[in-house]
Amino acid sequence: MFNKILIANRGEIACRVMETAQSMGVACVAVYSEADAASKHVQMADVAVHIGGNAPAQSYLRGDVIIQAALDTGAQAIHPGYGFLSENPDFVDAVEAAGLTFIGPSADAIRAMGLKDAAKALMVEAGVPVVPGYHGADQDDALLASEADKIGYPVLIKAVAGGGGKGMRLVDAPSAFADALQSARSEASTAFGNSDVLVEKFVSKPRHIEVQVFGDGTQAVHLFERDCSLQRRHQKVIEEAPAPDMTEQMRDAMGQAATRAAEAIGYKGAGTVEFIVDGSDGLKADGFFFMEMNTRLQVEHPVTEAITGVDLVEWQLRVASGEALPKTQSELTIHGHAFEARLYAEDVPAGFLPATGTLTHLQFPATARADSGVRSGDTISPFYDPMIAKVIVHGPTRSVALARLSAALNATQVGGTVTNLSFLGALAAHDGFAAGDVDTGLIARDLDALTAVAPVTPSHWACAGMCALGLGGTHTETGFALWDPLRQSVDIGHGDAILRLQVEVTSPRSQIWHIDGTRVEATHVGGRWMLDGQPAPKAVLAQGVVTVFADYGIPFDVIDPLNRDAGAVGDGNLVVAPMPGLVKLVAAKPGQSVQAGDRLAVLEAMKMEHSLLAARDGVVAEVLAAEGDQVEAGAPLVRLEADTETQA
Repeated sequence: MFNKILIANRGEIACRVMETAQSMGVACVAVYSEADAASKHVQMADVAVHIGGNAPAQSYLRGDVIIQAALDTGAQAIHPGYGFLSENPDFVDAVEAAGLTFIGPSADAIRAMGLKDAAKALMVEAGVPVVPGYHGADQDDALLASEADKIGYPVLIKAVAGGGGKGMRLVDAPSAFADALQSARSEASTAFGNSDVLVEKFVSKPRHIEVQVFGDGTQAVHLFERDCSLQRRHQKVIEEAPAPDMTEQMRDAMGQAATRAAEAIGYKGAGTVEFIVDGSDGLKADGFFFMEMNTRLQVEHPVTEAITGVDLVEWQLRVASGEALPKTQSELTIHGHAFEARLYAEDVPAGFLPATGTLTHLQFPATARADSGVRSGDTISPFYDPMIAKVIVHGPTRSVALARLSAALNATQVGGTVTNLSFLGALAAHDGFAAGDVDTGLIARDLDALTAVAPVTPSHWACAGMCALGLGGTHTETGFALWDPLRQSVDIGHGDAILRLQVEVTSPRSQIWHIDGTRVEATHVGGRWMLDGQPAPKAVLAQGVVTVFADYGIPFDVIDPLNRDAGAVGDGNLVVAPMPGLVKLVAAKPGQSVQAGDRLAVLEAMKMEHSLLAARDGVVAEVLAAEGDQVEAGAPLVRLEADTETQA
């Protein structure tokens, strides 16, 4: 076994690897960018090495610097985590050339699965079923369109070097193929440096089921399946294991296909073989098709660990150090059911825009496993993925595990940034999901219901007011005057509403709140505050924002009365950056006439491109940013001429 390893990653996965490695007596070296100097993974490590600037290209993608850090600190091996350099075969070659061990598959295995078209050809040879499609090297537009016609619409255009939904377009009709092809190629070129695509048949009711495999370079075993069908824009949201309604016959067929795939390339370490499954008529042993193989540890690996009792990181270290596979296939069994929900900093009502912010409060329930790379006080930066945590639960049955997931999400508390927590809670409570009737289109079909915002009640406002004025603590004498009820007021804002809340503190254990014509009674009973007879939710105040932890967290701004009547910023004609990011494209030109919905600019942030559109018809007055500019949230990018009709 190794004495010391370097983890060439950051955030949640770096912390996850360290937990297991350090428990095995293996010292860990962290690497970090300038933005991550005070991060959790740096604090956890035995040794930490600064490797460069904030952007991944300046730090976590600098393979030569990372290898030198391993040599300088005496590390014997490098664990890549996922993302960044984890599936870069040239990095694997460089690690081994330096006399170090790469904790993962060989460079040849990564190359074999790195391009979707070549991988599918290899899978056909290995007897693994694949989706009908065109995977050829000829990328002529007319040929691709002709192949799409042969396959039959709808079809998927997919980047051959793709992942995470980038460079992927669904095309329903021949008339839309050319534009979709151009768009997919552009995104693929930006994301992967390779604009080649493949074309596949689109399965009408698709389920995304993947199989966890583990190999020693010659033989492989599978650790059963995970269902990752709950996706939005091809990004996984909630994963579970095992898959709902899976039959033993199909499980055996998929498991054998996955191990054949791994053994065909001499796979070593943890990997995932992803299948698209036709769920239109139930799960059948001949109804699954190879999509791709991820030659690394997956984000959703904890659900497999929960149902098998296997620590996959421990297996990675043991096999990489020369040990045999820890278990045979017959020794692996499934116990119960597990779910994982991905908690992100993102603005769901604004269209799931990635968000930034300082986490003023972060707390997870003890009943769930929370894999997180951040703590209270940490900042979600614009340079990396905005994941806050993975919330994982396990139960003896699917229904029990799902109930535990709902309870865990309801008890998770995040302050300081907007999150997708309420969206996750709505998914966990979705009737179709609860029944196991899942497919990759579920979220899109029910998006309005899943993103509905719960109403803010007078009790929520009262709770925010109590926290803002310091009247919600355990010291019940605070603010009480013996000779007369104490009257106070505070201005609180939520969304577009700003209310002046008034309170009468009538006794150490009694308050009466007046909120926009509604009366709320607060009483202290049995060691806690009650609002109109119901327990008051927890609330915290930080940086002028009160977060009330009801309905997954409701933020209220504490308004300075001196600034309350300040005029609105801007004239309504500005197109601004919705988040920090890189201006990738400026399509607008001064004097240009535009219509509502026209694309004026493209902002690249947190690994995604976001088109900024004109909100109305008009004429471009100024272009205030240039391609290549790094801008902050709210930065003006384009200004339209004043709309004289609305000002008249």
